[in-house]
Amino acid sequence: MRSMTPAERRARLALRHRLAPQARTDDVLEIARSMVVLHATDPATVYLSVAARSVEAGPGAVERALYDDRTLLRMLAMRRTMFVAPTELVPVLQASTADGLAARQRATYSRLIERGSDIADVPAWFAEAAEAAHAALLARGEATGAQLSADVPVLRTQVDPAPGKSYSRPTGVTTWVLVTLGCEGRIVRGRPNGSWVSSQYRWAPVEAWLPGGIAEVPAAEARANLVRRWLRAFGPAPVADLKWWTGWNAGDVKKALALLDVTEVDLGGGATGIVLSDDLEPAAGPEPWAALLPALDPTPMGWQERGWFLGGHGPALFDRSGNIGPSVWWDGRVVGGWAQRADGEIAVRVLEDVGADAEAAIEREAARMSAWYGGVRATPRFRTPLERELTS
Repeated sequence: MRSMTPAERRARLALRHRLAPQARTDDVLEIARSMVVLHATDPATVYLSVAARSVEAGPGAVERALYDDRTLLRMLAMRRTMFVAPTELVPVLQASTADGLAARQRATYSRLIERGSDIADVPAWFAEAAEAAHAALLARGEATGAQLSADVPVLRTQVDPAPGKSYSRPTGVTTWVLVTLGCEGRIVRGRPNGSWVSSQYRWAPVEAWLPGGIAEVPAAEARANLVRRWLRAFGPAPVADLKWWTGWNAGDVKKALALLDVTEVDLGGGATGIVLSDDLEPAAGPEPWAALLPALDPTPMGWQERGWFLGGHGPALFDRSGNIGPSVWWDGRVVGGWAQRADGEIAVRVLEDVGADAEAAIEREAARMSAWYGGVRATPRFRTPLERELTS
């Protein structure tokens, strides 16, 4: 069995994730393609992930890709997580993941409405509300949830989500309907109402990004396509990592792998991984490199088993739900964390001895990150122990 050591995996990571200087680019779309998708639960992550992988691009380059060129699109997908995806990948994500998520969302919201209202035929009511919201959005071209609620009376319906509970409060259904339409691929989140760290978006019909709508792809074909892309970016890796990243059940993962030509490899320590069979050549290691990755960056969030690059730093850098905070990398390993303070200073803490050259390279990356932020201040959505400590 071919062996792929942690050192070789780290070399692949450096080049394929565009973190080594020679692999960086100012092409935002290519950066997203390199990572399959960019994490977008925290809006700032998209921009800061690009910052770590670019040379001279600024926030404006990301905004152009998202909202002017529209080569990227924001959508809920794997693990019901928000991602920014290349538009050519959207049909794959829709068929492999979002269609199933849409059905679950509609069922969940319908149960809440049945329990907390006197609506007799909830499926029919929900379908009517969704169609009315979609029609209103098509008429406007772009709108906030509040604007659509003003246009569509049914969206102003109030539901008691936990009848009989003292903590329950009447809840509007606008967001439920719009999120479901988004999962179904009928509408998308457009420009934010504020700066690039804002999470309040206007909605737009999907046709604004994809003129013909989302092309239909057989689900099995879509899942195999997505797995191929993940293995190209994150392989070799255990099958358990793939199952975690996709959020699929074991059966769907197995069926997707059966459609691909993959090879088992020895990852060391008794662990076995898989890799595409045409991707077994050793990676040429780059020169040592430094990077400051933001909270929820797609690199550390690409695997479930992270010991080969994280070491013992997990308790300082992760919250209790498994979300990573801002991390400092040296030559393919996590060696510390960082944070932006209220005055804009980028505070860095290295958690192990990395040497003078590494510290100097890390300082240069901190200066690059500070320039990217400019006058913008952003606190990660999920606070981690070291990030809190650095900003206290």
